[in-house]
Amino acid sequence: MESCFFLLLLLCFCSSIHKIFTTTTDSINTNQFITDGETIVSSGGTFELGFFSPSGSSNQYIGIWYKKILPYVQTVVWVANRENPLTNTSSAVLKVSKPGTLALFNDKNETIWSTNPSMSVQNPAAVLLDSGNLVIKDANDGNPENFLWQSFNFPTDTQLPGMKLGKNLKTGHEAYLSAWKNVDDPTPGEITLHIDPTGYPQALIRRGTKVSGRAGSWNGLRWSGEPTPPVQVQNRTYALQFVFNKEEVSYSFSLINSSLLSRLVLNKDGYAQRSTWMDQTKSWQKLNIPLDTCDTYSLCGAYGSCIMDSFPVCGCLEKFVPKYPQQWEKGDWSEGCVRRKPYHCNKEHVFLKYSGIKLPDTKHSQYDKTMTLEGCRQICSRNCSCTAYSSLNISNGDRGCLFWSGELIDIKKLFGRGQDIYIKMDSSELVSEAGSNRKKTEILAVSFLLLTGMILLGLILILYIWKKKKKLKLKEEFELPQFQLSTITRATNNFSVNNKIGEGGFGPVYKGVLEQRQEIAVKRLSRTSMQGLDELKNEVIYIAKLQHRNLVRLLGCCIQGEEKMLIYEYMPNKSLDSYIFDQTKKKLLDWPQHFHIINGIARGLLYLHQDSRLRIIHRDLKASNVLLDIEMNPKISDFGMARSVAGNEMGAKTCNVVGTHGYMSPEYVVDGIFSVKSDVFSFGVLVLEIVSGKRNRGFVHQDHNLNLLGHAWKLYKDDRSLELIDKHVADSCNISQVLRSIQVGLLCVQRHPDDRPSMFSVVQMLANENLLPKAKEPGFFTERNVFDEANSVSHTGSSKIEFTITLLDPR
Repeated sequence: MESCFFLLLLLCFCSSIHKIFTTTTDSINTNQFITDGETIVSSGGTFELGFFSPSGSSNQYIGIWYKKILPYVQTVVWVANRENPLTNTSSAVLKVSKPGTLALFNDKNETIWSTNPSMSVQNPAAVLLDSGNLVIKDANDGNPENFLWQSFNFPTDTQLPGMKLGKNLKTGHEAYLSAWKNVDDPTPGEITLHIDPTGYPQALIRRGTKVSGRAGSWNGLRWSGEPTPPVQVQNRTYALQFVFNKEEVSYSFSLINSSLLSRLVLNKDGYAQRSTWMDQTKSWQKLNIPLDTCDTYSLCGAYGSCIMDSFPVCGCLEKFVPKYPQQWEKGDWSEGCVRRKPYHCNKEHVFLKYSGIKLPDTKHSQYDKTMTLEGCRQICSRNCSCTAYSSLNISNGDRGCLFWSGELIDIKKLFGRGQDIYIKMDSSELVSEAGSNRKKTEILAVSFLLLTGMILLGLILILYIWKKKKKLKLKEEFELPQFQLSTITRATNNFSVNNKIGEGGFGPVYKGVLEQRQEIAVKRLSRTSMQGLDELKNEVIYIAKLQHRNLVRLLGCCIQGEEKMLIYEYMPNKSLDSYIFDQTKKKLLDWPQHFHIINGIARGLLYLHQDSRLRIIHRDLKASNVLLDIEMNPKISDFGMARSVAGNEMGAKTCNVVGTHGYMSPEYVVDGIFSVKSDVFSFGVLVLEIVSGKRNRGFVHQDHNLNLLGHAWKLYKDDRSLELIDKHVADSCNISQVLRSIQVGLLCVQRHPDDRPSMFSVVQMLANENLLPKAKEPGFFTERNVFDEANSVSHTGSSKIEFTITLLDPR
């Protein structure tokens, strides 16, 4: 209790120091400045400007962030000196000086960053507006829109409401987004987002100088590449604005509900990410753009059409064929397609209509804002270089024309939301299409008259027998409700990327909602998955026969054609690792909730080992395989690697070692021997991770090179176990429960399996106050060195991602 009290006292003292040395203002005037610890706050209190260091970095910057959500997460929206970081802010200042310059000076009084004002004034002032725009203005000028300089003209990776992206056609100045180099380094990376005015304006994402993604041209309502209006637009959360005149081409958005926080962020992976702050979850709701593989620029080449739900995704437009068939069959679509029948400019030609597509790249296009669609056809028909035309603006009927010359690049099929384009073709294509249809009709009619009876009878009989056998086989193997593919497709919005909630070795996991409003999680077997039907059957066979409040519930499965899916109850709070290892979300769980989760996992394992119809050994227990329901009750999941043992057997031996580094017991890794005591070892690792908030693999300490187990053992021997507890739960800790949990965890990770307690004993130890036996040295209690870390199978790190692995036993 004294240790917890001392820790709380220290935290309160540190908090008090911060408050004493932090001051705020709403502006700085001539010769005034701010230093580290001082900030400028916008008039409405939404934004704050000051010195900050990204998480995991010692470099320091001047930036703007959301002040309203600062207790939950620091979200930086603009950085001044992103290319010239400070290493010491003890004497650094941000200062306003005549004739209107805002400059950042380091401790040597050297200029690190400064603005270039548009004119000179006598009394300049720097003001942070409640829009997040940092402006320099004449303090004596009453015009609120008269700015000498503004940060909105020089964005970093974030577009805020009211900020224009695009180009001033009079001055040539361009405002565009450039992603951070890394999550802890705001230096401009190679990913940029532009509103390109070449030809007809369109939104492009570039990687270096090459285009990597394209949202399409503006059609009066949205970018033509958007399959459906964003959810926020449908719900009238924000409105989009596009301006294209002689002075500027720009794109911006404004919030209809001014109380919301919303922004567009370009990340280092090449995604433009729309984020909206959710007060209920105290987190950002995110939507990635581009949304799928088909948004990769020119994936299918000229006249190729990308269809996300097809395999392969690339196909030629109708009446077009691959330019190089052999390359096309091998999956190389870069050379695209050509007309099946070439057309000649001086011969008769027609325009064929292609509907529901993302319009091609408009870099080599021309436009007319007033012409009708019929006028477009006439102009394109007379122009030898014109290859296609489309309507320019669909906001109020079809108005204006967009003309293409040369090949059509970057076409994507958009079901229900795309536009129409008219492509110039040889006139024989129209005639041959009619003749071909007539001939096909005649052949089908004759075939139908001659073969209908025999074929239909045979097919009906075969189909009946096949379906009956299939249903019997599925029933025998799975004993589970079977879901129709159409039902799951509707529930997951056709497996939309917006519904994707995770990814594992088996494949992606989607959230779905059935017609009865029941929420489900759908685990879909990926074609590239290292796991397959055997693992799916394995998971079904075991989990379908298990019923316990601390095991995830399997609702059914779907096996139809190439699709293989498992349908589970939906866990809204996702997995345990997303809380205990996340510096922000771990603050949402106090110690009673931690202890509740430890007890729930223990009871779930006890059921598997002792109380279920089968004695189940999970073999892959880890933080990411523990899901949390709406009430934060833990539920063990992912039984793809599980095995059962018969009767009174406690384990077995295998040549295929499966599991996750850091959680596997020594006897399993070295000799391939798995048992219920292997799960006990994994549970012990998990308990120590929950208490400490640190991963076993990747754990680092300034005083030694031990892993988390070794560190916990060292503290235990020195009677300093309380130092292991995560500081975020220190103020809510129960000393007795913490010490008992740590000792139980160490008992579970002892080197020899016979020394480890059974899960029945573990549940009793956690529930009672009886004296616990002394723990012995844990397994894998070895000191690491730099060479070992550099040459390990999986590199360690403070925020590593765990993978389930399969290794052959070296015997």
